[in-house]
Amino acid sequence: MTTELRYPIGGYEPPADISTDHTDVWIDEIEDLPNALRAAVTPLTDAQLDTPYRPDGWTVRQLVHHLPDSHINSYIRFKWALTEERPTIKAYFEDRWAELPDSHELPVRYSLDLLDALHQRWCFLLRNLTEDDLDREMVHPESGPIRLGANIGLYAWHGRHHLAHIERLIEREGW
Repeated sequence: MTTELRYPIGGYEPPADISTDHTDVWIDEIEDLPNALRAAVTPLTDAQLDTPYRPDGWTVRQLVHHLPDSHINSYIRFKWALTEERPTIKAYFEDRWAELPDSHELPVRYSLDLLDALHQRWCFLLRNLTEDDLDREMVHPESGPIRLGANIGLYAWHGRHHLAHIERLIEREGW
């Protein structure tokens, strides 16, 4: 498996100094993701949705369902970090979640609608954060502390990353 198939836009590397210009762009990207994802997958057939984006990778359907799973977790983590002092957040087994029946069988429209509503609410929250809020931290039990400003960038990247998986598959397959 090539790195390009696994990381089509590269890995996430936050800038050393995160400015409000960075976070503004990232919030715009988070806000735009539901429409871009919907545009990419709505024309696909069930067989295409059930195609892995790379060998040994998730299907397009699993990717679509994974995005709100992941972003709901992030939204809740933001709320913890905004209301508690440096909380240790709960990790989850995203690979196991992707194997549950809702990720394999449910039509993608439900996750597209969920992602749209979630991102409207999340982006409203993000756009109202102060500089002090952006410096607040949460602690991931595996990767350690992360500031909210950097986490906004991570989730903007996360959405682009999985959208690129789907778009590259569509290009490769000529759909």
